[in-house]
Amino acid sequence: MNLILIGAGQRGMLYARYASEQGHMIAAVAEPDSARRESARSAFHIPEEACFRTAEELLSRPRMADAAIIATMDRDHYAQAIPAMRLGYDLLLEKPVSPDPAETLDIADTALQLGRRVAVCHVLRYSPFFRKLKEILDSGELGRIVAIEHTENIGNFHIAHSFVRGNWRNEKLSSPIILQKSCHDLDLLLWLAGKSVRRIFSAGSLSFFRPENAPAGSADRCLDCPAAAGCRFDARKAYLPNIGSWPAQVLTEDQTEAGVLEALRTGPYGRCVFRCDNDVCDHQSVAMEYEDGATAVFTLCGMTDRMHRTIHIMCEHGEIRGDDDPGEILVTRFRSSMTENAEQRRILIGQVRGDHSGGDVGLVNAFLAAEAGGADIPSDISRSVESHLLAFAADESRRTGQAVEMASWVRNLRKA
Repeated sequence: MNLILIGAGQRGMLYARYASEQGHMIAAVAEPDSARRESARSAFHIPEEACFRTAEELLSRPRMADAAIIATMDRDHYAQAIPAMRLGYDLLLEKPVSPDPAETLDIADTALQLGRRVAVCHVLRYSPFFRKLKEILDSGELGRIVAIEHTENIGNFHIAHSFVRGNWRNEKLSSPIILQKSCHDLDLLLWLAGKSVRRIFSAGSLSFFRPENAPAGSADRCLDCPAAAGCRFDARKAYLPNIGSWPAQVLTEDQTEAGVLEALRTGPYGRCVFRCDNDVCDHQSVAMEYEDGATAVFTLCGMTDRMHRTIHIMCEHGEIRGDDDPGEILVTRFRSSMTENAEQRRILIGQVRGDHSGGDVGLVNAFLAAEAGGADIPSDISRSVESHLLAFAADESRRTGQAVEMASWVRNLRKA
């Protein structure tokens, strides 16, 4: 199968590499950064004439492949997805679909009208850890879900990299963090429960990465900062130990110490985290009521030491506690009394390949299999739209302080 790659950044290259490893051809690339465009051309042996600076240039040509990987910035997706589908491409579309609810609905409606397959990169649906949770819940052994507590522990260094210094720091440039980072998690909460949400409420703010929290005597950039030695966010500490891997790879194609230092000297990742143009939340919580009265509480927070997700699912006859790193699940059947021995089983997922607990590999494999044989894709856009609508409604609730009734909110959105 042939694919085109629109956006040769970290995510786009990762998906393209997995496809290439299975013998599929990357027929063309569109990428405005010349170094990244050259990296993709070299990695996938793309002819010079099939390397484009913009998606518009590539999509002005007749269809060159079966499917397109779209892994550009959030606000570019709509202008690329619609013409790509009209040309006949199926899509592997990075999340979020769009930071605009009307655009999100239009992409989904266009896919349905044209009969295009659009797989949204909700990679966690494909990870062995979350698939095991789904298997346990669907077996019915613990009865109906009553309540869920789910947390995305973003990691203080990760939120500083991506949501303070990085591409997703500002809503006008990307999207609210509840959509950009955690539409994954809202999607999981819909998928695991197998039911829709009736009502949603959210609260959160940007509380830490603000100018008033900067160390005394600190400077605008880390390489010039007298306070750097005592600051855990000093860019040299964040990036130099990781040369050749994430997150240093995001800064520059020149993965030498000199190259990374030059990027820190001149680029956005060398800025003081307390003096950036960031405005997205560094913590946010969402409370949801499902259609059957079950409830879920989700929290994202950047003030954690590790990057991992934890979940506690409380059912009628037992409960599940899980941590996706190290991939451990504890299933407990309820006792009759505190003196009775608990009936428990511990499940260890074990080693998996790739990021997102193996979900990245699983997503690409599922998409390629669907393209080859027409099989169902678990994160088809028809399913993914609901999680995006929850994120939009959650952000509205955060701003207004009011709960959102989803049915009427969606009706009003579609009317508008």
